[in-house]
Amino acid sequence: MDAELDAMRFAVVDVETSGLSLRRHHVLQVGLVVVDGNGRVLDRWSSLVAPRRRWWFRVGPVGIHGIRRQMVRSAPPGNEVLTELVGRLGDAHFVAHNAAFDAEFLRKAGKTHGVDISIVDPLCTLTMSRRLDPDHQLSHRLSDLCARYGIDLVRPHDALADADATAAVLPHLLRAHGITTVDQLLPVAS
Repeated sequence: MDAELDAMRFAVVDVETSGLSLRRHHVLQVGLVVVDGNGRVLDRWSSLVAPRRRWWFRVGPVGIHGIRRQMVRSAPPGNEVLTELVGRLGDAHFVAHNAAFDAEFLRKAGKTHGVDISIVDPLCTLTMSRRLDPDHQLSHRLSDLCARYGIDLVRPHDALADADATAAVLPHLLRAHGITTVDQLLPVAS
């Protein structure tokens, strides 16, 4: 294990949403796995998010994420979930597979629910993987990365399962990019 990587903290996040449109859709589930740079899990947490309108709302593609209306009706309200998320993020580096998507949905949810979610220089495992493949020969979907690195993706499109898988892929990508210090993250994040 690398001592420098062991000292880094990464908050690997995944969200499941009611659709892909930032304007029309909303967060249904948040998953978080905090790891060090060697992939040692320091914290795991997940929550469904209750809709703001409890009687009329859409959950989107149930066949993909498996989240049904009755499941989110009894979930904690968004302000509670997002406040918990912010507390667990702490000063760790925000990481997601397709980080722009997750970060924007979380920022929007934060504004909607009155919770300040500061995500600075998110680290994107999708971008990191694509940079390792300049000739565009490989697929960079999370399921394909997991297969390439021998990682089990147990329940695709469950926020916690996807965060677990992304957290397991992260040390492989850090090593492939030669990242051993915090200063080396910024060029890869942008």
